[in-house]
Amino acid sequence: MASPRTNTRHFGVALRAMIVLTVALGLAYPLVVTAIGQTAIPGQANGSLLRQGGHVVGSALIGQSFTDSTGAPHPGWFQPRPSAAGTGYDAAASGGSNQGPENPALVSEIVRQKRAIADFNAVAPDRIPADALTRSASGLDPDISPAYAWLQVTRVAAARHVAVAEVRRLVESRIAARELGYLGEPTVNVLELNLALAGLKG
Repeated sequence: MASPRTNTRHFGVALRAMIVLTVALGLAYPLVVTAIGQTAIPGQANGSLLRQGGHVVGSALIGQSFTDSTGAPHPGWFQPRPSAAGTGYDAAASGGSNQGPENPALVSEIVRQKRAIADFNAVAPDRIPADALTRSASGLDPDISPAYAWLQVTRVAAARHVAVAEVRRLVESRIAARELGYLGEPTVNVLELNLALAGLKG
């Protein structure tokens, strides 16, 4: 049985360890990491915010919808992939649909979406790429495939009365290569592309 003196000593050691670790890991470490982030990569550390006209219009890390006053996809903007996060790209309700590939509801929704996207872009349904029909696991994916961006070029150019070749050049300039040259697939950030599109003159 430990003596009162031994118990007191153990309590003192534990208390000192708690204080040291609280200061080191609860105060010093977060401050050092924050300082490094704000110095080395301030844009990423602050949420990769995108601005237009001095105002924050979104984040390069979170997708958003581009709709008209009725909530329908706007023909003059490049459209993102579907989202199951809340009512769409809701960062407070991030998540996927959790529907399996053979779920009848999912299959029916994909068939409906394929028909709608084909009609919206005036293309054959078999040209619709998979990312135009499927939701990401987070529901917040800001990127689409180059194939889906190319598919929308003619429709966007017509809606904005801009030359198709000019819109195609804009898409080409916004294609991000694979990470480290081999990870993942090439992507196009929809918000960044639409911000660049807003600068085109018809």
